[in-house]
Amino acid sequence: MAATTKRDMSFFLAGKAKPVTEEEVPVSRRYVDEEGKIIPFIMKPITTERIEELEKECYKPVYENGKKAGEEFDRPRWIARMGIESTVYPNFRDAELRKSYGSEDPVEVLKKVLSVGGEYAEFLQAAQRINGYTETFEDLVEEAKN
Repeated sequence: MAATTKRDMSFFLAGKAKPVTEEEVPVSRRYVDEEGKIIPFIMKPITTERIEELEKECYKPVYENGKKAGEEFDRPRWIARMGIESTVYPNFRDAELRKSYGSEDPVEVLKKVLSVGGEYAEFLQAAQRINGYTETFEDLVEEAKN
C-alpha cells in the first residue's frame, strides 16, 4: 500500500469518485453519416441501483403442468436492457425509432437495428465492459499498482 493512502477514508467520501463519462463505441459498419463515416453509439455506465432494478425485471415465470413452479433469470435480456439503458445515442426507446421497426419493446428494436449477429454481440460486450463486467480482479490490481 502506498504511503500516501494510509487508510485515508476521505478518498471514498461522497463526490470523490471520478465522474462517469460517455464513450463512443463503433458497433456497426452499416450505419454511416453523409461522408460515409461510421456513426458510433454513445454509451456510459449506469448506476448499480439501476442494474439491480433491471435484474429484478428480467426474471420470468417457469410453469410446470400449468402452474407456476418458480422463476428463471433471463440473462440475455438483462444484458440487452443494461445496454439499452447505457446507450445515450441512439435512443432505443424513441417513439419514432420504435414505430419504424414496428415494436414497442426496445430490446426488439435493438435486435432489429443490429440484425447482424456480430454487431449485436459487439454491442452486448460493450455494454458489459462499460458497466465494469469484463474487468477481472487481476486487471484492477494491476491498474492500482500503476
